Amino acid sequence: VSSADVQRLFLQSVLSRRVLSADLAKVLWKQCVETVKATDNSVQITSSGVDGWGDFLAGLNKSLDPLDLELSRTRNEVTGKETYALVNRRDDEIARIASDYSPLEISYFKALIEQIMLSPNSSYSISSLAALREVNTLTSPMTKTQAESVLASFVAKGWLLKSKKGRFSLSPRALLELQPYLKSTYPDEVVDCTICLEILTRGHACPRSNCKVRMHDACYERYRRSSGKCPTCSEDWGRVGNDRVVPVGEAAAPKDEWPRRTRRSITESEDDEQ
Repeated sequence: VSSADVQRLFLQSVLSRRVLSADLAKVLWKQCVETVKATDNSVQITSSGVDGWGDFLAGLNKSLDPLDLELSRTRNEVTGKETYALVNRRDDEIARIASDYSPLEISYFKALIEQIMLSPNSSYSISSLAALREVNTLTSPMTKTQAESVLASFVAKGWLLKSKKGRFSLSPRALLELQPYLKSTYPDEVVDCTICLEILTRGHACPRSNCKVRMHDACYERYRRSSGKCPTCSEDWGRVGNDRVVPVGEAAAPKDEWPRRTRRSITESEDDEQ
């Protein structure tokens, strides 16, 4: 028994979840420390004090570095709560999910990402029907039953979220691990929250068409406590409860299905308008 067993036990707990709240992460860490001490009370654990979480996290990530893994921090887009995820830091974005899926399933996932990122009205989500329709774009056949099973796996393993309305969107894990890929592939679609500066796929937008202000729900609520105007263009956002801001995310999705979009078709449409 050694202090390294704390890291081992903690990783075993994290691997079964992949994404967990900061509160849960710290509870699991303390339980791992107590388990090791209960086995051998003479073991010296230097990062077990009140302020030990930061030291433990730094040591853990140092140990994970040779494996191109990292326990990274982000915030839940809706609640604003601190969240941790075990992410793959390899330069090749495909390597991040290759260990779990076949080349065909990865192609399907990338097709879903494209439709989510290119969804109209900054809705960053697609319907179940649209998700299943993407199998028609694959170079190899995939049945509807197979697609439904793979979609369920993407949700179960924390790559996608499925709402009560049956719409799919990118999960906190996907936004964290695939952020370099998203920013390089969809530079015009990726936006950051004006307040916390983290990537945003759901929240609120300033109603002025040429204003780029976007805020997560939690960031927006905090900002509204001190101001009712846009921090950039000073647009009046109205009273709380009767806000004039525009939704970003599923709430912005059109009621009717829209034609499948690609980066090329969007570029051509913009050229036609000019």
